[in-house]
Amino acid sequence: MSSSSSRPVPVIALHGGAGTLSRATISAEQQAAYRDALGTILRAGQAMLAEGADALDVVTEAVRQLEECPLFNAGRGAVYTAEARHELDACVMRGSDLAAGAVAGVRTLRNPVLAARALLEEGGAVMLIGEGAERFAVRQGCETVSPDWFGTPARLQQLRTMQAAQAGDTMALDHDGAAAQAAQAAPLDERAKFGTVGAVALDAQGHLAAATSTGGMTNKRPGRVGDSPLIGAGCYANDRTVAVSCTGAGEAFMRALAAHDISALMAYAGLPLEEAARRVVMDTLPPLGGRGGLIAVDAQGHVTLPFNTEGMYRGWARVGQPVRVAIYADEEGA
Repeated sequence: MSSSSSRPVPVIALHGGAGTLSRATISAEQQAAYRDALGTILRAGQAMLAEGADALDVVTEAVRQLEECPLFNAGRGAVYTAEARHELDACVMRGSDLAAGAVAGVRTLRNPVLAARALLEEGGAVMLIGEGAERFAVRQGCETVSPDWFGTPARLQQLRTMQAAQAGDTMALDHDGAAAQAAQAAPLDERAKFGTVGAVALDAQGHLAAATSTGGMTNKRPGRVGDSPLIGAGCYANDRTVAVSCTGAGEAFMRALAAHDISALMAYAGLPLEEAARRVVMDTLPPLGGRGGLIAVDAQGHVTLPFNTEGMYRGWARVGQPVRVAIYADEEGA
């Protein structure tokens, strides 16, 4: 935090999924691709904050860029449902007035986070789903694409491999499947990765914001909605306390109201950010089957990025300071 100002130094943090490590199978070039993608988006957000941009604008743009990157499970590169389709979810929340917008189960919106942002700005409904969300977004000028724009060969192979090996309603977090590593190697083992993207930020005016977006789970039941678009579960922001974006086993995060629980522990129990987040990620979620992690920044500019898996794509950047990106648990945290 700044020692010469009454306000903290603006900061942004990102995540791109959590899961199991596969250091032995990842090349330096493949690892660098993930780090470069996170670093590029962080630098853009850092620059926006340095110019005085609002936190909500910063997190919306950061998640839009993550949706455009096929390395992550949101937007282009999203995983497939059991019917070999894409159903995308997103949420944004502004900490100054608790305004929020969310969409779920959309199939033709190029950037679901922009639809969520448009809904927030309208100030009426907080969440829209499916065709209703798409019709609203089109009226607001959001870009649509053919549903096949979101797909990649690696994601489709993950679905086919999983369906051939497993029966019933079994679904995998992010992109499960034995052939996934050969199709698209990644620092986090694609057979055991939790896929969501998100951003949180504190701006120069002292305001907080959060945004989360996801393609859900490979082979998920059509119509299934996880925590990502749900306020208080996978996304939350309140200027009095904290901005949070989660990634993990959505049903557990929903049952725990994970994002809001951090805010509640801070507001009602007086816990500092790091301890509140640790309790939720390490104590509350695991008994519910909640593997994953989250990113959070509080009203004083403290950042924490805890996870209970072996790794999490993550990064953070304060204005005027070096950008920091990490994947593995043994890398220095914030």
